[in-house]
Amino acid sequence: MQGQGPRWYARTLGLLALLAIGLPLHASAGDYPERTIKIVVPFPAGGPTDVAARLIAQSLATRFGKGVVVENHPGAGGRIGAKVVAAATPDGYTLLLGGTNVNAIGAIFTDLGFDPVKSFAPIAVVCIDSLAIALSPRVPADNFKEFIVYAKDHPGKLKYGASPGIYTQFAGEYFKLKTGTDILFVPYKGGAPAVTDALGGHIEMVVNNKSNLLPQFKDGKLKALAVTSKERWPELPQTPTMREVGILGFPEEVLFGLLAPAGTPRAIVMRLNSAVNEALRSAEVRASLDGIGVDVRAGTPETFAAALDEQAREWKRVIEETGIQVE
Repeated sequence: MQGQGPRWYARTLGLLALLAIGLPLHASAGDYPERTIKIVVPFPAGGPTDVAARLIAQSLATRFGKGVVVENHPGAGGRIGAKVVAAATPDGYTLLLGGTNVNAIGAIFTDLGFDPVKSFAPIAVVCIDSLAIALSPRVPADNFKEFIVYAKDHPGKLKYGASPGIYTQFAGEYFKLKTGTDILFVPYKGGAPAVTDALGGHIEMVVNNKSNLLPQFKDGKLKALAVTSKERWPELPQTPTMREVGILGFPEEVLFGLLAPAGTPRAIVMRLNSAVNEALRSAEVRASLDGIGVDVRAGTPETFAAALDEQAREWKRVIEETGIQVE
């Protein structure tokens, strides 16, 4: 023990303190996972977030040889479920299927009890979606120009539906701002009931994801007015993009990805990233995601973090331009 001075003793005491509180001295994914992994979906079952989560859960279970369960914690635009994960132990056993709505747009809100960006460690993007403006079949307009004329001829009399406090509402308000139309916003607890009311003619317009609207467009039950993506949807080559109809500045993509609580060991994050990307190379998983109208987007934790940061800036601009009040 000779020659070991105060600095050595300080370091030794620090290591003993870590042992005393049960923290690992070396972050390792060598034995991970040793038990069931939980993926929290902050939206109701059946939506695109839920479907993507269940596909990834099944793939991870196969690759890891351990159970992977999906739990739905809907409410408050996804922020209830996100808070559950933010407060979880950062050990890789509680994950979040988040993305644009929860982590990018969520960063605009205050007093959430967690930070939608800093409380999470991005793992991997799973897929991307886009939005569309859809019309009820009862609306006497068959294209963008006709609808704008009709809406301006009936100010304050038309209604559109979306979930409040998420990108579908913000997109609807941005549409109104850029077209100079006065369309009443009707809040819904989810995209499905808004689509149902549009089908029944109770509202004239609905803003929602491609994954929710594409089946209705294919069956001719709703009219596709315009899409937010950079290019036209291959399934609807006749439907223009927002840019083509002269509305600039719409965020083009909606991200879905897997995140862990901040502080999760890097080795575990990278093992999960590798497993997710491997799953996304599977023809079966790609076909399933394509079947609900979303596109596979694999990548690193860093590319996911950068994409969320960019989307946070884009949606903040949209919210500021529209003057929507968020709490």
